[in-house]
Amino acid sequence: MNRPSKNNSRFLLAGDSALVIQFGEVVDAAINQNVRKLAAIVKRENINGILDLVPTMRSLMIHYDPLCVSQSELKKRIVPLLGKGITLDDDINRWRIPVCYENEYAPDIEEVSKSLGVSASEIIKQHTSVELEVFMMGFLPGFPYLGLLPEIFDLPRRVEPRVHVPPRSISVAARQTTIYTIDSPGGWHLIGQTPVDFYHRERRNPVLVKAGDKVTFFAINSEEYPSVRRALMADEYPLMMDC
Repeated sequence: MNRPSKNNSRFLLAGDSALVIQFGEVVDAAINQNVRKLAAIVKRENINGILDLVPTMRSLMIHYDPLCVSQSELKKRIVPLLGKGITLDDDINRWRIPVCYENEYAPDIEEVSKSLGVSASEIIKQHTSVELEVFMMGFLPGFPYLGLLPEIFDLPRRVEPRVHVPPRSISVAARQTTIYTIDSPGGWHLIGQTPVDFYHRERRNPVLVKAGDKVTFFAINSEEYPSVRRALMADEYPLMMDC
C-alpha cells in the first residue's frame, strides 16, 4: 500500500500561518492519494491549533493559528505521521454521469478532433472508457478536477480562453477533465455537457462529488438531453453506482 513518507515529501513555508507538504512535481494519481491520505491522518490526530486542511493535486496546505502552535512545533507533529498508512476507500462514492458530446453541447470537439487527428467518435470513446478519480475540488464551488484521462488528451489549454463557459460544461486539458458548475471564464476545451448539476446551492448537499470519488462518463444524444435533465430535476435519475 502506498503511503506518505519522509522520502517522497518536502515541507514548504507559506507565510506565518500555513505550512505546505508537497509530494511531487507532476499530476499523478498515486501522488494525489498520498496527499489525501495525509489530510485524513492529520484530521484524525486533531492537532491543537490547526484551522483548516486544503488538499490539492500534489500538496497539502495546513492553515494554523500561530498563537496556538508554532510552525516548528507543527512540523514536528506532522513528520511522524508521514509513515502512517490509512485506507481511503471507505468513504468514496462511484458516479455514472451522462454527457452529450453533440452539437451546441460540444463546441470544441471538432477542433480537438482535427488537432489530434482522430474522429469525434474516438474522442467520445476515449473519454468514456476509463473510471476517473476526483483529484481535488477548486476554482469554483463544487468544481472537480478528474484524471487521468488516456494520453490522447494530453492537450494544452486553449490559446484564447472564453469569457463565458456555461454551467455543466465538460472540459479537457493535460489529461484531466473538469465540470464547470457556474457560468465562468475558462481556458480548457469544451467537448460536451452533462445535464447533471455538480453544484446546486438549494440542494441538501450542494456539492455532488468530493476528492477521492470515482466518476465514469457515458454518452447520451442531444434528443435525450432535455428529458434526462427533467428526470434529474425531479430526482428520478440515479447517478450513484453500487461500490
